[in-house]
Amino acid sequence: MKVLITGGGGFIGSRLARALRARDASTKITLLDVAFPPGMEKEFHCVAGDVAAPEVIARAMDSDTQAIYHLAAVVSGGAEADFDLGYHVNMDGTHALLEAARKLAKPKFVYASSVAAFGGKLPEVLDDSTTPAPQTSYGTQKVIGEYLVADYTRKGFIDGRSMRLPTVVVRPGKANLAASSFASGIIREPLAGVVSECPVPDTTGVWILSPQRVVEAFIHAHDLPSSEWPTTRVVNLPGITLTVREMIDAMGRVAGKEAVDRVKFVPDARIQGIVKTWPVRFTTERANAMGFKADDDFDSIVRQHLA
Repeated sequence: MKVLITGGGGFIGSRLARALRARDASTKITLLDVAFPPGMEKEFHCVAGDVAAPEVIARAMDSDTQAIYHLAAVVSGGAEADFDLGYHVNMDGTHALLEAARKLAKPKFVYASSVAAFGGKLPEVLDDSTTPAPQTSYGTQKVIGEYLVADYTRKGFIDGRSMRLPTVVVRPGKANLAASSFASGIIREPLAGVVSECPVPDTTGVWILSPQRVVEAFIHAHDLPSSEWPTTRVVNLPGITLTVREMIDAMGRVAGKEAVDRVKFVPDARIQGIVKTWPVRFTTERANAMGFKADDDFDSIVRQHLA
């Protein structure tokens, strides 16, 4: 089987590639990204370049590619700060990739969307019938991608399936431009003995899924038969809702008070303005019925990161 993963040099993309390889060593995996960590080219076929450039996609996508996992994106804070770049990568890139996939033999196309698709006046608890109304450029670009995937599927060009991801915690490495970056930072840095500045109040709620569960969700979304996606090609992934304070308290139970004391609250109005538009609580009956899984609790997520 031949697989293409865009955003393959990133944290989730690289984990997904290794999970697919571990499941079936014969799978031929190509990664497309703007850059890759040192040594990754020894593990996989890596293509560096712009996901919106047809000539780059042509180098990454073989005529017999059977599965495409589209994770490449300019993240929330970055897309809000650079309007043109966000639309170039998140909208033009998705469209260019779909146009290339259209020439293949109806590949499966798994698209990483986001709960940033929702915003505005929302019910206290969202469900599968809640209409997307994004309040950021990033959320808008993700919803456009969802509709493109659905329409290319309707026309029979691809077998698409989109997932709205919760905030993924805990991400290792350095903070990125995502407005949700603080959610990992308040755990990752203190556990490494470093002070973390939290830009939002400790009452801020976050809809969370662990890296392990996200990778499992991508593989499960691919493996589900097309008949499991009959009426809509997008699903809200299950997660758990926690406030920043509850996350910090869980870290304290796992790692002790010293880690908790390394979190300092330094308000940032720009980040708060983005985060407050995001939904916090969902009922995900459809995703649950389809076999997607949430984490049991946040303590286990902290332990997973330490491991």
